[in-house]
Order: sequence, then C-alpha cells, then structure tokens
Amino acid sequence: MTPRAVIFDCDGVVVDSEHPTLLMVQADLARYGLPVTLEELNAKYIGGTVETVAVKARADGAKLPDDWVQDFYARMYDMLRKDTPLIEGIVEVLDTLDAAGVPFAMGSNGTIEKMHITLGQHGLIERFRGHLYSGQAIGKPKPAPDLYLMAAERLGIPAADCVVVEDSVAGATAARAAGMACFGYAPHGDVTGLAGVGARVFASMRDLPELLGL
Repeated sequence: MTPRAVIFDCDGVVVDSEHPTLLMVQADLARYGLPVTLEELNAKYIGGTVETVAVKARADGAKLPDDWVQDFYARMYDMLRKDTPLIEGIVEVLDTLDAAGVPFAMGSNGTIEKMHITLGQHGLIERFRGHLYSGQAIGKPKPAPDLYLMAAERLGIPAADCVVVEDSVAGATAARAAGMACFGYAPHGDVTGLAGVGARVFASMRDLPELLGL
C-alpha cells in the first residue's frame, strides 16, 4: 500500500557520507588507543551521534581528549564541504514522490548544519520544503521515536500512514517505536542487522518506488 508520507534518514540514505565519516572515526579511535574494524564500527556506532560515539568509545577504553566532539565536528564538516556524493537513484525517488503527490521529510541524528552542508551541494534543501528535522536539535536522537513522530506531525500525516527509509538499526528501531513501517537500505547486504529490528531490507534505491507502491 502506498504510504501517505515518507521520512528519510540523511547520511547513507540520501547522501553518501556514512563511509567517509566512519573512516574518520576509525582513525581517531585508533589514534587514541582503541583500534576497531569497520565491521565493529558498523555494528556498534552507526546511526548514533558524535556525542554517543564519544561516550561508547570512552567506555571501551579510548582516551579521547575533552574537546574531541567539537574538534571532530569541525573536521567532519570540512571534509563534507569538499564533496559529498548523493546516493545513486535518490533524486529519481524524490521525483517519483513529487509526481505522486506524496510528501516527504528528513529525520536525521545529524545537525541541521550538517544537512545543509551535504544537501546544499545538490540543491536538495528546497526539495524537502522546510521539513528537515534533527534529533540533536530536539534533544532526543534515534533510537528514540520522537524525531519521526515530530516529522509526521509537521507533515500533517498520522504516524501509521508514514514510511521511514533508514540504513541503521538505531533508525529502524526508532521507526518501529513510532509505529511506522521501515525500509532498510543496505547496498552491501544487511551487515548491521536491519531485518532483525523489523525493517524490510532492499539493496538499490532504484527499487524503492516500486516497494512503496509507486
């Protein structure tokens, strides 16, 4: 059944920013005494915030400086400004939603500034018509459902009639808690366990319109 609204995560779903950011995290954790593989990062850290990364890493033994969060944000923003590609096929998805009259929003654990940096490179800020929402800005990032519930409310659509597109377990968990169906984008296979938290996993963004009944 075609949803009445679609809510997208940002990093790894609309813009291809997840992998380079994880590489930065991996290098920093190794630098401060906590070498981890990308698989471990994907399993434990993807879908959180820089602040939650710091909390988890320190608990696991990383000797991060007191100002690490602020310093990481500054370096990450500089990296993303240089070039952040779009996820292949996402523009066609948005075009299809517009043609069908299905409204959409973005609900990201990232900051509004980060969304403007990445989406602004591709003229996509206007496509979301002001519906860019940050879990950090409201103080309740995913896996809490508040971000997605707020996006649905602002769109004027009941939560049960919305669909979420996510790439992280934290995001899919938030969607489930909000009472929303979730499609889990996993181009390299379900390495993070999206199916285990109720997401319907798919590998190509070009398949999403058909999955949405469009």
